[in-house]
Amino acid sequence: MTVLKIVITGATGGIGSAMALAFAQAGHRLVLVGRNSDELAVLRNRLAQPERHQIMLANLNSAAAITSLATELADIGGVDVLINNAGVAGFALLPEVQDDDLAQMLQLNLLAPMRLCRGLLPLLSVSANACIINVGSSFGSIGYTGFSAYCASKFGLRGFTEALQRELADQEIAVHYLAPRAVRTKMNSAAVVAMNAELGNREDEPEVVALAAMRLLTERHSCNRYLGWPEKFFVRLNGLFPCLVAKALKKQLPIIKRYAKQQGDAPLR
Repeated sequence: MTVLKIVITGATGGIGSAMALAFAQAGHRLVLVGRNSDELAVLRNRLAQPERHQIMLANLNSAAAITSLATELADIGGVDVLINNAGVAGFALLPEVQDDDLAQMLQLNLLAPMRLCRGLLPLLSVSANACIINVGSSFGSIGYTGFSAYCASKFGLRGFTEALQRELADQEIAVHYLAPRAVRTKMNSAAVVAMNAELGNREDEPEVVALAAMRLLTERHSCNRYLGWPEKFFVRLNGLFPCLVAKALKKQLPIIKRYAKQQGDAPLR
């Protein structure tokens, strides 16, 4: 097996932690990126052979911090895989979304991955196993009530990934878009969890997403992966017949708006 040096942003989150545990168990070397040094240290100590893995602190809302991160990664000998996993979600009807929340969501969910890809391309271009995995969402293909800002950021990430796949088609860098459905992590507020339960929306464990990412490491051709059924079907249906999906989702409006009111002023996660 080829041992890869893998950078994971948002490493201490639910999906990031699951990826780190799975990749370390498989023998890869990890660079765990986040903002909390204590949480990163705890995660590293949980990994197989913790001494093989590194911690890097970075505020991905800052362009300067991303530039510094790219320099640090160059100093330690390069990168094989970049996983843009860091992200934030927010459940609220648009009139209730504050300017700061809009800016944070676009900065972390969209601009940070774009800047990281740009900054690390020189390092990835010299790897024989170069791979980028941008972690999106089924809401990057289906606009959903109560998640307008989040959908905008993930639609943007999907479009960026598609363009980058085509831009790098003549290079040995695989660019993947990984789109989970709802995942059981702390990112989901109590209102979102209750809403999903009432609507019958299924949720996956973070390990399901980690396994999908692990499989993408061996894909040498750029691709998109959508997780969950019927979510994969609705992604395709929405692309072909958005009016049909809109009609179906309209029936959920009273329930969604009820939970959005319960959400109140809960912070972004």
